[in-house]
Amino acid sequence: MTGEDEDGRLGAVMRGAGTPDPGEGTLMEGLPFSRDIGMRLHSAGDGVALLSVPYDARLVGDPQTGVMHGGVITALLDTACGSAVMAAPAKLRSTATLDLRIDYMRPAQPGKRVMARAECYRMTRTIGFARAVAYHDTPEDPIASAAGTFILDRVARETGDE
Repeated sequence: MTGEDEDGRLGAVMRGAGTPDPGEGTLMEGLPFSRDIGMRLHSAGDGVALLSVPYDARLVGDPQTGVMHGGVITALLDTACGSAVMAAPAKLRSTATLDLRIDYMRPAQPGKRVMARAECYRMTRTIGFARAVAYHDTPEDPIASAAGTFILDRVARETGDE
């Protein structure tokens, strides 16, 4: 899913600026956990993906502070990186996480949607490399960052070779 609406908002988001309206995006129906936490895909193309998770009391990790659970942030970053790999200009059937490193910089703010912008910055024949940042309003003020490697399941060539 790529494109830009009439005011250029989605294009600006893909460049890393701004936050889409909460109602935008497509629910991640194909991934049960992502669907259950309300994860949305806002855009994916050219090796870049933008996803979000809305604030929900079910996703709180610390009831005293109302802060979203770190596992939700991890799932968002992992899915964003995998989506960026799948959105790279290569013919892939699927991908799976090989390794994922996450650096948490601050807690997510209670009541706010968490965004993740990921990019696939390198592909080999068998491995995709991606990095992502989770944030509220701007990637320049991150909640967490991630770097991961993903195994590539490529579409067979016309000759039937893998």
